[in-house]
Amino acid sequence: MQLFHSSGSPYARIARMAVLELGLARCIAFTETALRDPASTLLPHNPVGRVPSLVLTDGTTVTETTPILMVLDSLVASEKRLLGDGADGWKRLAAYGRVLGMLDGIAVWNRELRRPVHERSPGVIALEETRTARIALALQDDIARGVYSAPDAGFLALLAVLGYCERRHRVWPWRESLPNLAAWFDRASDRASFAATMPPVSGI
Repeated sequence: MQLFHSSGSPYARIARMAVLELGLARCIAFTETALRDPASTLLPHNPVGRVPSLVLTDGTTVTETTPILMVLDSLVASEKRLLGDGADGWKRLAAYGRVLGMLDGIAVWNRELRRPVHERSPGVIALEETRTARIALALQDDIARGVYSAPDAGFLALLAVLGYCERRHRVWPWRESLPNLAAWFDRASDRASFAATMPPVSGI
């Protein structure tokens, strides 16, 4: 199998970390690809042109982070699964979904900041900045209650989001007002899967 990714994508980083955490690196190769490029090596497999994209052994291509995590979970024993099963699985899914919601908002915010100044929408930026701050406060409460303590899907997603903000979306000074979240990140970021998937620093 082949996992297409771009080094700067936090969505793809979640999938890459998941492969490493589940011990699947021997059967899934990482392939870096260009995005928004008509000559991208991904397009023959996935016309959507988004990462992560997982090409299965039969040629089927699964795209988007959550479906890929579902595929990865199917390859390991139930006790190792990142999304979980039963009532515990619903709680894990809720925690994971909350982080994805924050990541989606940050991605929109970041995309606006990458536009020329005269093309940016101040309203969109303000909305996503407010949404991000609101979710982050809720995550602080979650962490105080012991959520995101095990390396499951929500844990990996939160690690990828905060890692993105450290290196790719530095305009948000999140550490200043979120000490519990910062302490969690500093503890969690010593995982080998995090170090192995470090994105480059951007100018934002």
